[in-house]
Amino acid sequence: MEDEDRAELCFPQFPNTSCRKPMSPWPETVTIVFYSISLITVALNLVIIISISHFRQLHTPTNILLLSLAVSDFLVGLVLIPAEILRKTSCWFLGDYVCSVYALLSTNIPFSSVWIIVLISVDRYVAICDPLHYTTKVTRRRVKLCVCLCWLCSLFYSFLYIKDFPTQPGRAHSCNGECVFFCDPILLINDLVLSFFVPLTVIVALYLRVFAVAVSQARAMRSHITAVTLQHSVTPKAKKSELKAARNLGVLVVVFLMCLCPYYSFAIAGGTFLPPSFASFIVPMYYFNSSLNPVIYAFLYPWFRKAVKLIVTLQILQPGSCEINML
Repeated sequence: MEDEDRAELCFPQFPNTSCRKPMSPWPETVTIVFYSISLITVALNLVIIISISHFRQLHTPTNILLLSLAVSDFLVGLVLIPAEILRKTSCWFLGDYVCSVYALLSTNIPFSSVWIIVLISVDRYVAICDPLHYTTKVTRRRVKLCVCLCWLCSLFYSFLYIKDFPTQPGRAHSCNGECVFFCDPILLINDLVLSFFVPLTVIVALYLRVFAVAVSQARAMRSHITAVTLQHSVTPKAKKSELKAARNLGVLVVVFLMCLCPYYSFAIAGGTFLPPSFASFIVPMYYFNSSLNPVIYAFLYPWFRKAVKLIVTLQILQPGSCEINML
């Protein structure tokens, strides 16, 4: 009987300090599906990264934001999803420092994604509501600076959120073989405010304004009324292009919020009103957004489908391929 009990331990040689092997919250088929989603997420976002980085015509301010979002989604598929599956389904043999690094990344990457979505909303707001000054206000240099600041702020924020790293990486562990996090309740409240309420308010406010302006512009174009009569006014064709871009990125934001809200709703409720079987899907559902974004690109952006074809057929390796017309 004692041998059987030891077999259930993560470290049988240390029975007094070892955790018991965890029971997977999901069936084996669901675990396989999650690993498949991780692989698909990495592959699809890698296509986005290669496409926008390689083809010069795609080096626009909006696409720079999409590139940053794709990098974040790529890291989710490469690191966060596999680590979360491992943490929930088996003993943690990677040590306390790796667990702490995972805790840092699980805070850093989603935080940066949220605020990149905010930047995308700001980009569309300026493009639709102030099209005459868009090219002067939103430049590639400014967008790159904003993206760098976003990632830098998320890095500092994650260190504040996991304040015991790296001095006490295993302080929250009750036994060896688990990876759990301890966070100050005040910091949890800050996380809800800075990672959910504030960005959600900004995104919704901007897109309500964008939607109102887009509707008025669409009505003006349908009735052949020139909305802007200045000498350097934007042509109806350009307006139509901006409206389409706003719609596409609006879909991106809506899907993002659909994946974001259950996670933070669960955090607000503290898990009181949800069964454990549902709670175990909250984090994977949040990460699943990283797989959906490239699918949205595939359906809404013709350049993505063309880039996939060029990458798969290795045409991007040919000299001068970066100058191919993608639009």
